[in-house]
Amino acid sequence: MAWWQVLLGVVAGLVLLYAVLLGLLWGYARRHPETVTAREALRLLPDVVRLVKRLAGDGSLPRGVRVGLVLLLVYLASPVDLVPDVLPVIGYADDAVVVALVLRAVVRRAGPEALTRHWPGTPAGLDLVRRLAGLSAAGPA
Repeated sequence: MAWWQVLLGVVAGLVLLYAVLLGLLWGYARRHPETVTAREALRLLPDVVRLVKRLAGDGSLPRGVRVGLVLLLVYLASPVDLVPDVLPVIGYADDAVVVALVLRAVVRRAGPEALTRHWPGTPAGLDLVRRLAGLSAAGPA
């Protein structure tokens, strides 16, 4: 097998993997349309980043949760995304879905009170973050 055939196979595999990841993100967003709109998620971004930093620095949370939160911060800060941020609306939608998935994992492992304890924003913003994390505004879903 020639080197260019191997290279072509690797590139095709990466494109396929990328398409599968995008499909999974799109499917997740379609199954949970009631969670939080993209506009709401973007408005919350500064408070969510502060929340994630505070949660990552909380030594009382399980190490796996904190590692996941640090990886989320790296992903959000990275110029490389699943969908480039230069694309209007959809470019930030992947970030919102990844944040939602990580916050849901935090709530499952650390409990919803961790969100409340570290939330830096308004009560209305906390309600949106609770919805993003799969909780109702009043309590666990």
